[in-house]
Amino acid sequence: MSTRIIIFLLLNFAALSLGGLFTSGAVTGEWYQTLNKAPWTPPGWVFGAAWTSIMVCFAIYMAYAWQSSTNKNTLITLFIIQWILNVSWNPLFFKYQQITAGLIVIVALTLLVGYLFFTQYHQLKLKSLLLLPYVVWMMIATSLNAYIFLKN
Repeated sequence: MSTRIIIFLLLNFAALSLGGLFTSGAVTGEWYQTLNKAPWTPPGWVFGAAWTSIMVCFAIYMAYAWQSSTNKNTLITLFIIQWILNVSWNPLFFKYQQITAGLIVIVALTLLVGYLFFTQYHQLKLKSLLLLPYVVWMMIATSLNAYIFLKN
């Protein structure tokens, strides 16, 4: 079990690192600073703290899901799709300034994480709560992206 957790931690933090390459300077850049952002947009430090704790919980969740899964191919496919969507949002939104494409990706990611939560609940029971921070954060992030889409 601990080996699986470490593997998922490494994969999750690789995704965060790749995304961070496109985010760090862009958040203070002129384009992002001039956008009309949602009044509920949290301060910048919240994003780092949230993503760190989410990815730790998600790694533990995936290790449990892997252990109890009867269809590991589907589970790993969903994880890979989640990983790709998660990594791709940052360059789409920050580097290429594609708000609409970013919104499409983040909605797809939110739906996928919600799907994981609900489809694995019957096997994982209370352990599914490890995925709840990811689900909630994705709903917040989607609302932030949608606000920018609608107001800019």
